[in-house]
Amino acid sequence: MTSLLVIIVLVLLAVALWQLTKIFDLTQVGANSDDSQVASDNDNNVQGYLMFGFLAFIYVFTIYGLIKWGPLVLHTPASEHGSLVDSLMNITWVLIFIVQFITQGLLYYFSFKYKGEKDKKALYFADNNRLEALWSVIPAVVLAGLILYGLYAWNNIMFVDKDEDTVVIELYAQQFKWTARYAGPDNVLGKANVRLIEGVNTLGVDMSDPYAQDDIVVSELHIPKGKKVHFKMRSQDVLHSAYMPHFRAQMNCVPGMVTEFAFTPVYTTVEYRELPYMVEKVAHINALRSKKSVDLVAKGETALDPYTFDYLLLCNKICGTSHYNMQMKVVVDTPEEYKKWLSEKATLAQDIKAAVAPAPAEGAAGSTDTTKVDTTAKVEAPKVAMK
Repeated sequence: MTSLLVIIVLVLLAVALWQLTKIFDLTQVGANSDDSQVASDNDNNVQGYLMFGFLAFIYVFTIYGLIKWGPLVLHTPASEHGSLVDSLMNITWVLIFIVQFITQGLLYYFSFKYKGEKDKKALYFADNNRLEALWSVIPAVVLAGLILYGLYAWNNIMFVDKDEDTVVIELYAQQFKWTARYAGPDNVLGKANVRLIEGVNTLGVDMSDPYAQDDIVVSELHIPKGKKVHFKMRSQDVLHSAYMPHFRAQMNCVPGMVTEFAFTPVYTTVEYRELPYMVEKVAHINALRSKKSVDLVAKGETALDPYTFDYLLLCNKICGTSHYNMQMKVVVDTPEEYKKWLSEKATLAQDIKAAVAPAPAEGAAGSTDTTKVDTTAKVEAPKVAMK
């Protein structure tokens, strides 16, 4: 309701300003005015200075943005290839800022220097081969360098040696949640098809495939530090994107096909929480939450819980109304902790078997019925007829 009233007020204000403009035009009837629509030297000077003012605004706002929002960018990468991604990004940013600073300055300087003046004629020439070569070759060389460096980085990141010892995990996307499937001791994922989705088998795993017998399905992702993790990704419904920002990893999950991404974690969750920048960041967030909690408690509402850092798997495609909430906790363990955690998980085959097993009859062996039976009741002996 408040938004509707604000819109109505703004519309009425616009109508009032329009009417005032018409009244002002009527008051100027008969006055000397220049309606030639041709810019004078004064008009050109004003426009030139306004251009310099806008140039100053661009520079000031750029510097302000770097100071204000610069600390919000991702900090230390948690994967081996993360430093390569950050390096490529930083080089790109530096080039963009240099080019922006030079070209914007030249653009507005020449706009002011060669502004229109009375009796001045512009010099026209059809072409200048030297200038055209200059502004064509320089961008081409810079872009070629960026592309080659990008291809080098991409190939290094995406290459997975078939003989390399990796942990194979499937990330299954659906509106609006993630599910992970581990390949088990054989390190090979069983076949899967959405047509096989039924009951406990929410991923459509083909249980007739021998490789599927040791697959493990979980809702919280655990990965070991120092070992390459090979992710294979599927989508059940629409286009999703598996995004793990701290690992500098992202790959689309496309319905009807399997996409892949691999990386090696270099910090456990506990180690990353203890990094100085993260300790400072968490403290800052909790200070803000404490301040907000005071207001909430005063209103009779529940205070906010303290924030604790965790790696997250997010969806980076707008996949529907609950897209914002499509996330999964990612835990990086030590190799020993990871093995222990995985060994405690039941396989999908065991889950399916438990789901379809018939409940034991009441009172039968193995029944979980704990009802006590009175064994002290007396049984009356049958009466015998006496002759």
